[in-house]
Amino acid sequence: MNALQDKSPIFLVGFMGAGKTTVGRALATHLGYQFFDLDDLITERTGKSVQQIFSELGETEFRRLEREAIQSCAKLVRSVVALGGGAYVHEDNRSLLRAIGKSIWLECPLEVCLARIRGDKSRPLLGSEDEMVRLLAQRRESYADADYIVTAGEQNPEELSLKIAELLRQ
Repeated sequence: MNALQDKSPIFLVGFMGAGKTTVGRALATHLGYQFFDLDDLITERTGKSVQQIFSELGETEFRRLEREAIQSCAKLVRSVVALGGGAYVHEDNRSLLRAIGKSIWLECPLEVCLARIRGDKSRPLLGSEDEMVRLLAQRRESYADADYIVTAGEQNPEELSLKIAELLRQ
C-alpha cells in the first residue's frame, strides 16, 4: 500500500524557511487534501501568536501546546500538516507522528531558508546566522529521521508538490 492509500495525514518537517507551509498548501491542493499549519492550530487554541506564547509563557509551554496540537492530528484524514521547525526534534513527537501518518523532511539549504525569513519578527527563535547554523546542526539528525527526504529550495512549490505526490504514490 502506498502512503496515500490509507488517507493518513502527511506531515512536512524542516527548518524555518524551508517552505513547509507554501509547499504544504500546494501539495494539499494537488492531492485534494485539507491543509493545516500546526502553529496556526496552536494560535487558534490559545488566542496567542507563537511569538506571544514564547515571550509570555516560554518555550517549554509552547512545546507542550505543540504536542497537544500534534495529538489532535490523529483524527485527521486526507490532510497535509506543516509542522513548526522544532516540532520534529523531540523523539516523543516523532514517535507520535510516525503512528499518525507519514513525515517528509523538506531539506533546504540554510542560505535559502535565511534569505526567505530574514527580518521576520514573528519567528521567536530566529537569531544571527551563526545561531541558525548551530540550530540547524542540532536539528538535522532529527529531521533525517523522517519517512521521506525531499531536497527543496530550487524548485517552485508546485513542482515540489508534484515530486512529493509521486514519491508518496510509490
